[in-house]
Amino acid sequence: MASKLARKRQVQDQNVEYIRGFEAVEPKNLAQQLYLEAIERSDVVFGVGSAGTGKTYVAAMYAAEKLFYREVEQIIVTRPNVEATRSMGFLPGELEEKYAPYLEPFDGVFTRVFGKTHYELLKKREKIAAKPLGYMRGATFDNAIVLVDECQNMTEKEFKLLLTRIGENTKVIFSGDSRQVDIPDSGLNATIERLKYIPEIEVIEFMPQDIVRSKLCKDIILAYEL
Repeated sequence: MASKLARKRQVQDQNVEYIRGFEAVEPKNLAQQLYLEAIERSDVVFGVGSAGTGKTYVAAMYAAEKLFYREVEQIIVTRPNVEATRSMGFLPGELEEKYAPYLEPFDGVFTRVFGKTHYELLKKREKIAAKPLGYMRGATFDNAIVLVDECQNMTEKEFKLLLTRIGENTKVIFSGDSRQVDIPDSGLNATIERLKYIPEIEVIEFMPQDIVRSKLCKDIILAYEL
């Protein structure tokens, strides 16, 4: 039977080999480059603008890299649960099952980066965890990256709730588009206006010309926005 030290070395060797195979995100245009640079230097970043510009992808890849190199201990992913209820009147286990489908944009990135088996292990160990907004009251995020998708569907109250959870060595990255609001009281624009003078907070705007999903997607979005 292998000693504990031998097993530890084996795990470390596997991790080193795995990390060497990691490919960092490569920005596809100037907007993505500016977004990535803002994420690197600031604690809170808003990536706002057109769909298909890679906002969620860039943020998720950045977070995956930091978890790979153990620069953070956890990735927390969340988004407003517009289709269900904001009251969060479920038991935690039931809520996780209902909440999981809304995290598919992150699931795709993390599965590609970590591999399906390793990704499932990271979720089991809560190194990557889905946290509904309604369950964040009273929490503190330390040594973490918090990814917030579809943030245009958050109220001002929800923005404040989330942003006041920030602890040590933590970044919060918001992705959203104020033109795709599904609620009557979106707090995105008001929150950006309120916080834009704080040095540690940056806003990067993506325009239709920054769309990278496909030429057809770009043409369709431009047709609707003209």
